[in-house]
Amino acid sequence: MQDHPRLADGDDERFTGYGVMGVPFAGGHYLAFRDMVATSVGPAYRTVWHRDPEGRWTIHTNGDPGLTCPRYFSSMVAVERVRRIDIGWRDDHTLDVSIGDELGWRIELGATPATRVMSAMGSALPEAGWNSRAVLTTMGPMARTMLGTGRIRLEGASPNGPRFKAAPLQIWRLADTSASYCGEDLGRPGPLEEQAHLADFWLPQRGVFFVGRARFTPLLEKTDPHAGSMNARMGR
Repeated sequence: MQDHPRLADGDDERFTGYGVMGVPFAGGHYLAFRDMVATSVGPAYRTVWHRDPEGRWTIHTNGDPGLTCPRYFSSMVAVERVRRIDIGWRDDHTLDVSIGDELGWRIELGATPATRVMSAMGSALPEAGWNSRAVLTTMGPMARTMLGTGRIRLEGASPNGPRFKAAPLQIWRLADTSASYCGEDLGRPGPLEEQAHLADFWLPQRGVFFVGRARFTPLLEKTDPHAGSMNARMGR
């Protein structure tokens, strides 16, 4: 995917990449990351999402916030622009994500019968299916049942207004993970007391890694992509 990045056809705002859809920690923290290798609105970028136990979200981005994930989520999150987000693979199933001294995150991937079935279905579904609200509305509850993730929506409204369609073509479970954030060990993964969501975008209650695509309806000019709590300082 990184060697040959490709966007799906269309006139909406499109993204291709991979990452951790999300993983909760028993102490109330939450982490996610995106490595978008191609987009229709700007250059490739990386983001790390963090939620603290009080429910406050921050998206760290190494790109222009107006052209990366905060474009659709900034009305409900704080935003920190950082110089680098590093991703290093130890082997085919283990990777590290870091932001200088601020974040150190180890991720170990694993396959299960459920993830294999979902990946086979995702790879076989034609693009027309991934672009169908009816199909995506059906697949969300299916993923919830098969993966035990809590509520999942593959289509809906983002906090800033544009509607999204998510196409996870291949998925894996997080077999194990550990992280430290701002000097704090986040402890063991475990579901939050109340599942987190940002508008219609629900974050899974179990760690899920994806390879896939996303679409958003175009951002209206009257919508300010920097609305909300924006901290665009250059970080580490």
